[in-house]
Amino acid sequence: MANSYDAMWEKLNLDLDAHSGLLEVLGKFYGDIHASQQGRLRGMEYLDFVLSEVHGLRIKELQEAKAAGRIVVGTFCVFVPEEIVLAAGGIQVGLCAGAEIGNEQAEKVLPRNTCALIKSFVGFKLARLCPYIESCDLIVGETTCDGKKKAYEIFSDYSPVHVMEIPQMKKASDRVLWKSEVLGFKNKVEEMTGKKITAQSLKDAIHLVNGRRLVLQRLNRLRAAVPVPISGRDALLINQISFYDDPVRFTAKIGELCDELAERVKAGEGVVPKGTRRLMLSGCPMAVPNWKLPYVIESSGAVIVGEESCIGTRNTRDLVKETGTTVEEMVEALVDRYMRIDCACFTPNTERLENVVDMARELKVDGVIHYGLSFCQPYAIEAFKVEKALGKAGISMLSIETDYSMEDVEQLKTRVEAFVEMTS
Repeated sequence: MANSYDAMWEKLNLDLDAHSGLLEVLGKFYGDIHASQQGRLRGMEYLDFVLSEVHGLRIKELQEAKAAGRIVVGTFCVFVPEEIVLAAGGIQVGLCAGAEIGNEQAEKVLPRNTCALIKSFVGFKLARLCPYIESCDLIVGETTCDGKKKAYEIFSDYSPVHVMEIPQMKKASDRVLWKSEVLGFKNKVEEMTGKKITAQSLKDAIHLVNGRRLVLQRLNRLRAAVPVPISGRDALLINQISFYDDPVRFTAKIGELCDELAERVKAGEGVVPKGTRRLMLSGCPMAVPNWKLPYVIESSGAVIVGEESCIGTRNTRDLVKETGTTVEEMVEALVDRYMRIDCACFTPNTERLENVVDMARELKVDGVIHYGLSFCQPYAIEAFKVEKALGKAGISMLSIETDYSMEDVEQLKTRVEAFVEMTS
């Protein structure tokens, strides 16, 4: 039966049959992992709707915005300052990179031992599966790892790409480099939109993105309660959707959900039995629909109470100072805020070690699971330092390395169950 969005998807040059198969798998996966949960918040109905329309209504909104003269910028990383895109009247969206459905096409141009996230975004493009990628006027890459850096060279053969160089250290000279990259991105966006970013438009954009960060910070505070009032799977979903939903609508809806969450906390209501082991996830980001490990953890007698990742506190922890009155002052504030991101690309990365330990203590976790994508060297190597830092604080850690396939689910379940038992 024809889908009401088929004409739009066809205009975007999607492979309609393959795309239909992707949506079918996504729907089943979502139903099994999210919709089947007991005791979900009423506010999650909005997130359910967003996922049901993930390639429909939101893509239609993007097409309407483009028709009205706005540009759409796609990104794969939290280093790209959305405030600049919004200040120029554009829209920024995170791009699909959480499924292996396009791997066969990706491996025609990438080595097999490339991390799943990189293979996923290249595969989605080559297999013509992602309407977000096809809606973008510009895709912004970044040099957070060698794999991504070289993959963008291939990606640029198929889509317009602008790459931002991320410093690898945090010395004064590195800040100078990063500021030049932020200014270069600002110039690129202004050139594409034909609009000069003003002090007022940048001030408004900073306030808007800070508002979204604040509501997600509130969510994190509320979910830290005992008993745990929301599953880790649902909290992760909220964070994932924040990357592509309309920021004004998203902030309002999650604010309402937090109000409901606050009532649940006040009433002492939880979504898991008393005594359920509290775990924290740390490490690599998890893009939609990468829900495998959270599902394994929460079906193994534990609940996830926080994520130390780019789809978590690394994206929401720091605000941009709103005291600037000129474009120059606000650019400096943006540079400062984004340089505080503690990605594993940095060396040394003592900030991350301190943040992991502090977060684990604040959340009163029984243990930390460090998640690394196969062949992701920065996070895999840094896991050694993270485990050492947590060990000094008396906190247990399990290091897991996996990809997007479902082949290792039983093996992962066995390891996680043993870890949960050990923390009891």
